[in-house]
Amino acid sequence: MRSRCTEIEDSLNRLEEFRFVSRDAFLANRDMLDIACYRLLLAIEAALTLCFHVSAKLLHQVPEEYAGCFGLLQQAGILEADLTKRLQQMARFLNLLVHVYWKVYYEQVYDIMCDQLNDLRAFRAAMTQLL
Repeated sequence: MRSRCTEIEDSLNRLEEFRFVSRDAFLANRDMLDIACYRLLLAIEAALTLCFHVSAKLLHQVPEEYAGCFGLLQQAGILEADLTKRLQQMARFLNLLVHVYWKVYYEQVYDIMCDQLNDLRAFRAAMTQLL
């Protein structure tokens, strides 16, 4: 669990480097786009790995889908409802990054990077409290 928490934080720290880049500059820089997509993929995947681990070990349940995993943690009182909804959206975004990568809207990557990194930090903090 600790190593997945570290992966989340490392990726978020790397993404923080781009938060103050203008949208136009970000969208014009292929290296930034690649790094941001990869780091989002790593952070969300680490969060899902933690989610499945906690669901299996503490709740003795295995969710049927990625987004559903966060719902199980909410039902158990580990996550708040509003955070759960945002994390579920990120899980769906991960599917887009991995399986439909040719349809990734980099504007959405920028928005997530600027507005939703704290959701992954809040999730990491909730997981850290379980240690």
